[in-house]
Amino acid sequence: MSNEAFSPALAHRPHGVVRLDHLGVVKITGEDNAKFLQGQLTQDFALLGLNEARLTAFCNAKGRMQASFIGFKYTNGDHTDILLICSKDLLAATMKRLSMFVMRAKAVLTDASAEFAAYGLLGNPNSTSAAQALSPWSKTDVGSVSIVGLYPAQGVARQMWVGPATALPPQGDAIDLDAWLLSEVQSGVATLSTPIFEALVPQMLNYESVGGVNFKKGCYPGQEVVARSQFRGTLKRRAFILTCSQAMAAGNLIYSSLDKEQECGLVVQAAKDANGLWWAIGSMQIQAASEGQLTLASPTGAALTLHPLPYPLLEDI
Repeated sequence: MSNEAFSPALAHRPHGVVRLDHLGVVKITGEDNAKFLQGQLTQDFALLGLNEARLTAFCNAKGRMQASFIGFKYTNGDHTDILLICSKDLLAATMKRLSMFVMRAKAVLTDASAEFAAYGLLGNPNSTSAAQALSPWSKTDVGSVSIVGLYPAQGVARQMWVGPATALPPQGDAIDLDAWLLSEVQSGVATLSTPIFEALVPQMLNYESVGGVNFKKGCYPGQEVVARSQFRGTLKRRAFILTCSQAMAAGNLIYSSLDKEQECGLVVQAAKDANGLWWAIGSMQIQAASEGQLTLASPTGAALTLHPLPYPLLEDI
């Protein structure tokens, strides 16, 4: 297996702003909104502050992820809503499932994708509207706009701007969506989409290592499975960063020379760089990633190159 460090040349990318129309917004209103989410998602929303955001997952009873979100509180007049940013292709089905658990809670879920706009801010804050450097999952509000710090991509800063659809968009040079999608992959923090619905528990995407799971909070769907995977040493899969000369897409299977009869993982998220090289976050068997020769789609498929993760795993912290 080839295991290559990131090249400084690959870190060069456009700096600027792009609208993220592939994302949707779920708005939760009502005095029980935080309490309701506390019982449904993998992160702690009961203690969510106004200057914080949460990476979190919504799981089924077996701990398999049905959606992932970036969530934060949004002050609207004299009340505070909670916004959940997710892949738009999962939004309608996820809202339907979440709504089944509302019951008597004073919380209302609505699709607010048309009410809000989301932009990605990439690179030098001086050349975009990002007013200050933000650590991952911190948040700052500028009027009616919230800016959330994200994990960087090869040392390049990344932030998400969310504000009313009627607000002036963030200022900065326009960049292609492909550049932002590449930065998402190279950050190592995956966003769930339809092809990997219910395929993975959060640790198979390293969510416990990038702020997506709180093991001290109360129960939520799949909590026992997620906790068992963490504390009983049963986790055999992790997320890795891969490159390939051939096109990759979420849901593509990954094979290893250790076992040519059965796949060892799958592509979770993929994007192409300016040189035509494809990058992906892949969730794979740990042994296959550490010992085998990896290929895409079949045992004789295109070779995959493994790259180091840009963050330490929780067990190494």
